[in-house]
Amino acid sequence: MTPPLGRTLCAMITPFTPAGALDLDGAQHLADHLVAQGCDGLVLSGTTGESPTTTDAEKSSLVEAVREAVGTRATIVAGVGTPDTAHTAELARGAEKAGADALLVTAPYYSRPPQDAVEAHFLDVAKATALPLVLYDIPSRTGVRIAPDTLLRLAEHPRVRAVKDCSYDFLAAQRVMSRTGLAYYAGCDEHNLALYAVGAAGCVSTVANVVPAHIRAVLDAFDAGDTARAAHLQQRATPLIEAMTANGLPGAVTAKALLTALNLPAGPLRPPLRPAGRHTADGLRAVHEDLTGTG
Repeated sequence: MTPPLGRTLCAMITPFTPAGALDLDGAQHLADHLVAQGCDGLVLSGTTGESPTTTDAEKSSLVEAVREAVGTRATIVAGVGTPDTAHTAELARGAEKAGADALLVTAPYYSRPPQDAVEAHFLDVAKATALPLVLYDIPSRTGVRIAPDTLLRLAEHPRVRAVKDCSYDFLAAQRVMSRTGLAYYAGCDEHNLALYAVGAAGCVSTVANVVPAHIRAVLDAFDAGDTARAAHLQQRATPLIEAMTANGLPGAVTAKALLTALNLPAGPLRPPLRPAGRHTADGLRAVHEDLTGTG
């Protein structure tokens, strides 16, 4: 399968100015850096992009700015997930107008709708634009799965094209991949190689914010038939993956701490998120330096 949206996508942070405003110049700089280092897709306004704390206008402005910066060198997937179907459709139209290539859509969170309502939500959003949908299955945040049977039905819609999988249900992912043409993207960095090896299209990586070339190298090695090297590179990245995603802090917090240390655009976090403490930030830098050979 040719990956429809790229293969190595970064779940890009949203840079803010020291005063907390949207930093569009910083977003363009970071996007250009990530693409130059091997990312062929960027996911904006997702979980790592602090989407709950950015306005609708900021989301559209971010897409426009990053589109200008990367041109056609990378796909842009715009996060439009909300708990309100009408609002999600409105954001989808805004993202399409701003120049996005696809939409990242979560199941409606908080209200915990049953599966028939989850399915109807996605179908209504699919009607709102001509853009393909990436269904974002992340029940740890939304409180509701996109059940495998729901995915099988949704796969019949021509604009439902892909899944960002954070379900931690490896069997279900393989079941849906084996029965549909949906392009699966690992949404948890520890699954990047494992899911790719059984047929995924690629990954949407938080860790790629700070080591984009390494994340791509894992998939490059697998594609070259050097599965031992792919496994070695994935294992080398594991301490950083653990430090950034499994230490009790959201990826936006850990990614921004490292990007700041690397003198790349990041800026503060918007409340309720708070910056990593000194001890955590120092630990992140040490793990990053061990992987990259810097320091």
